[in-house]
Amino acid sequence: MILEDLIQPLNKLTTVKEDATLAEALDILEDTGYRCVPILDESEKIFRGNIYKMHLYRHKSRGGDMNLPVTALLKNATKFISIDDDFFTVFFTLRDLPYIAVLDHQKHFYGILTHNHLINMLSAAWNVNTGSYVLTIQANEERGFLVSVAKEITRYCQIANVMTLTPTGSKQLIVTLPEDVTPELFAKITNRLAKKHIQVLHIEDLRQAKL
Repeated sequence: MILEDLIQPLNKLTTVKEDATLAEALDILEDTGYRCVPILDESEKIFRGNIYKMHLYRHKSRGGDMNLPVTALLKNATKFISIDDDFFTVFFTLRDLPYIAVLDHQKHFYGILTHNHLINMLSAAWNVNTGSYVLTIQANEERGFLVSVAKEITRYCQIANVMTLTPTGSKQLIVTLPEDVTPELFAKITNRLAKKHIQVLHIEDLRQAKL
C-alpha cells in the first residue's frame, strides 16, 4: 500500500450517481471545472466508469437526449486498480488517463489516484527539487557495472537517486547527486568517471534549471 498517501478518498471527491441524467452530470462538471468524474452506484460502493465533459458536449451538440442516464456515455469501466497493486501495474494502467479508480479489498470504490499525483511522486523520488546535478550514463551489460559507478561517485559524495532507463533500447543510468555538490567537486566526479571509461552522455545542472 505504498501509494495510499497519494490516493484521494471518496469523501473528498465529486462523483455522479449512476441514475443521474446526462444533463445533471454536465451541470456537475461545469460547476466543478473537472473534465471527468467517477460514476458510482447508489450505494457509492461500486465503480461503474467515468463520465467526460467532452463526450457530454459532443452528445449535446449532435442533438442527443440529455435526459438519458449518465451510464449511456460512461467510459473506462474496466480501468481500475486495487489498493495493493504494485507500482508498475499502477503506472501502466494510469499512463493514458487523468486518474485511475482505486478499489479496496472488497472491490468497493476507495478513491482515485490522479496522473498529477503520480508524476509529482516520481519527481520527488528523483530529487529534482533538492538535487544538484543529474548524470545520464551509458550502461553496459557487464556484471557489477552499477556497483562500479556507485563506487566511483561515492568516493566524493552520496547518491541522491538512481534509476535505469532504456529510451532507445540501450540501457542508461540516471544518477542524481545531492544538493551540496559544488561545481569543483562535480568536476572531480566526472573526471574520475572518464578515467574509469564510464561514459557520461548528458549532464543537467538542476540549480540552473530552477533559475
